[in-house]
Amino acid sequence: MLTEVREQLGQALFRRVAGPDGPAVRARIHDTPGPRWFAPDRPIRTVHGDASMFIGGLSALLLQSLHPLAMAAVAGHSGFRGDPWGRLQRTSTFLAVTTYGTAEDAQRAVDQVREIHDRIRGTTARGVPYHAADPRLLAWVHIAETDSFLRAHERYGAHPLEPADYDGYVADTARVAEALGVTDPPRDRRELSERLAAYRPELRTTPEARSTARYLLLRPPLPLAVRPFYGALAANAVALLPPWARGMLRLPRLPLVEPLAVRPTGQVLTRTIRWAMNPPAR
Repeated sequence: MLTEVREQLGQALFRRVAGPDGPAVRARIHDTPGPRWFAPDRPIRTVHGDASMFIGGLSALLLQSLHPLAMAAVAGHSGFRGDPWGRLQRTSTFLAVTTYGTAEDAQRAVDQVREIHDRIRGTTARGVPYHAADPRLLAWVHIAETDSFLRAHERYGAHPLEPADYDGYVADTARVAEALGVTDPPRDRRELSERLAAYRPELRTTPEARSTARYLLLRPPLPLAVRPFYGALAANAVALLPPWARGMLRLPRLPLVEPLAVRPTGQVLTRTIRWAMNPPAR
């Protein structure tokens, strides 16, 4: 009975993040012979293969929304409200291909994303022009994502890395960022922190950012039965944000509740996801 529950839960989670073609895509990514961008022992493989990515990914979306140009591009072109699971599946596939796939498939995935970015342009509600291929805008998305994934793994990962390996993770992600068009991405954690701080004067609490936070945290497109589990994930994603980002998004901090209730719930949640999605070999 427990085995059946584990399999059903694992399959349901995998379908959500990988889509209906997930098994075939996974087989191609992992089974196709050829050189890879990253060797099996690289930190990026450890971080991106861990259940902490569920929390880190949601936290990254909240953080990224604070840049008005990035938020305008997402609101105007990504279709994340109309097809949130499709966007999640495309993002997870891109991460999987570039992290684990052949160098040829990784480059093809990057080329496809760059082609899409080149077409995305417009103006914000205040009339400020944006272009998704702008290296500085790409750098913000990359930095916010890398910082969120790193801190999520450090807090919730099954096997947190040594400081030098987290530096290695930042260096690994720089390889993908450069391929996407980011100019001189950070290559260790100190640089990552400095670059993140340097963007703060550009960040704004726009109506679009607050609306996105409400949508992601309070009105997710999920059945009622699974919303308590998502609520735990969302609470931990918020707790992972830098304090200044939480303040900008008007997300309250609960000093006593978070260490006693929120963070332990996040540990249980990630362990459950890990248990479901990594069944023992038969």
